[in-house]
Amino acid sequence: MAASPDAVELANRLRPAVYRLARLLRQQDDTGLAPALVSALGVVERDGPITLGDLAKQEQLSPPSITKVVVALEEQGLVERTRDDADRRVSRVRVTAKGRRQLEASRSRRTAWLATQIDALAPSERRLLHDALGVMEALSRGGRVPA
Repeated sequence: MAASPDAVELANRLRPAVYRLARLLRQQDDTGLAPALVSALGVVERDGPITLGDLAKQEQLSPPSITKVVVALEEQGLVERTRDDADRRVSRVRVTAKGRRQLEASRSRRTAWLATQIDALAPSERRLLHDALGVMEALSRGGRVPA
């Protein structure tokens, strides 16, 4: 039985591969939005209405930086801000119908590109990718990988 690969060796190979794939996927986005705006818009869609503070935490940006991101998204009609019903000092951000359509179009383009790449793989390579997805999903959530 072959020895299990070294974790550091795997990490050194996985990190740049994931980074390159993410960059290739970002390049498929022809919305003209900066990656930070697309990322924030996705968080707002998933978790909104969300406070600016919570959005800043999730995007790992400072409050002034997240405000600039939200203003840019607002100017394009992709999100809107509302006052929190419980605390009028708090603003919440939610995605607009236009923002939702833009995200769906972007995701469709990225998925189509990735599906084309996967379709070109040999069946055995697709099976390996399928089998590795559960592990990668767990790693991406920061959780423990199921046995």
